[in-house]
Amino acid sequence: MAKHKHEEHENHERWLVSYADFITLLFAFFVVMYSISSVNVGKYRTVSESIKAALNPIVSPPSSPTPLTLSTNKQALTAPDAPGSKEVAIRKLRNLVKGIKASPQMALVRVTEKVNGDIVITIPDQLLFNSGEAAVRSEALPFLEGLSTAIVELNRHTRVEGHTDNVPIRTTQFPSNWELSAARAVMVVRVLSELFAVPSDHLAAVGHADTRPITANLDVEQRAKNRRVEVVIMEQAPPPPQLQAETEAGVSESPTDDGLQVGPE
Repeated sequence: MAKHKHEEHENHERWLVSYADFITLLFAFFVVMYSISSVNVGKYRTVSESIKAALNPIVSPPSSPTPLTLSTNKQALTAPDAPGSKEVAIRKLRNLVKGIKASPQMALVRVTEKVNGDIVITIPDQLLFNSGEAAVRSEALPFLEGLSTAIVELNRHTRVEGHTDNVPIRTTQFPSNWELSAARAVMVVRVLSELFAVPSDHLAAVGHADTRPITANLDVEQRAKNRRVEVVIMEQAPPPPQLQAETEAGVSESPTDDGLQVGPE
């Protein structure tokens, strides 16, 4: 007798495998979303310390163990045409300078107002930097914080200019006085912008080396006067950059081999 073949029963529950995989993926998705939404205190502290470490090149290590407390609440911008805003800001600058002048070596700090309306704050280098360095000293941060408050209140464009004496510097970091003066101006701009919230588009840094002395470099005292940083709070904003556009004649801006720009022949 022929053997009866056992018929294979069709499995109608194969969909359960795909359903179980879908549920597993969905569960994993919600676990990931929950972990992202939860605040990881340890990671937050790590990120915070990384940010602080990134800003460390701006300032030199503090000479005292007392931590420096910075103000976190910035005053609102005051419109430049508000009554008395300029006078109030200048008065704050002068009071700030008076406080700094309590130290004899800071007696050279001064605030002057030019005929064109620019306000110039002249700061001796020993207030901001160690000799031959461009890292801002931590002791100078309270002064720069007060200066930034006045700049924000005036809502003006500000140019920071670095100046040196005529004694040449030749180091790996600063091959000449040009690099030193420019680096010092840049570091002051970074402190004003990154630490004290002065708008970066209102700031500029310029290095003049020893090309603009305010006195002859004949002795130690005169050279000390020439080593300075000048913060120029400008009355008039610099003109915005003009975008280059093609002229109506359709002049081409493609350079030729000799570097001249010519139009179509």
